[in-house]
Amino acid sequence: MFDITSQAVSETAAIHIKSATGEPLYADAERTKPVRIVIYGPASKAFAGLETRQATRSAARLKANDGDYVPVTAEERQRDTADDLTMITAGFENFTYGDGGMSGPELYRAVYADPRLGFITRQVVQSLGQWSAFAGKSAAA
Repeated sequence: MFDITSQAVSETAAIHIKSATGEPLYADAERTKPVRIVIYGPASKAFAGLETRQATRSAARLKANDGDYVPVTAEERQRDTADDLTMITAGFENFTYGDGGMSGPELYRAVYADPRLGFITRQVVQSLGQWSAFAGKSAAA
């Protein structure tokens, strides 16, 4: 008999970040330190919390507008995306932002909110929809 739990996915995955031109990024010239973002995926409590947060936000917007759909502004969407991704980020590996003075959620939010680094945000969002990214061993942040 086949044990279906052998197909269970990990709670986290490490995404090797690519540049805006599609080249994998490394922190060193020898290309031994990949620039990675570790995220919580669909099998995690953090991801469940994100889905709850998004549903609550949508319901609140409808209630605030008497049930009418009102599109969010670009600024609101960018802020919400940065906040959402910060919530499911377990860690950054081998990179900083600016002078390197930030860490943890403050750092994550700064990267995700920077429109000049939108290619990073896009990669993280795309990875969240790929269950295969979470197949295998759990990534350490």
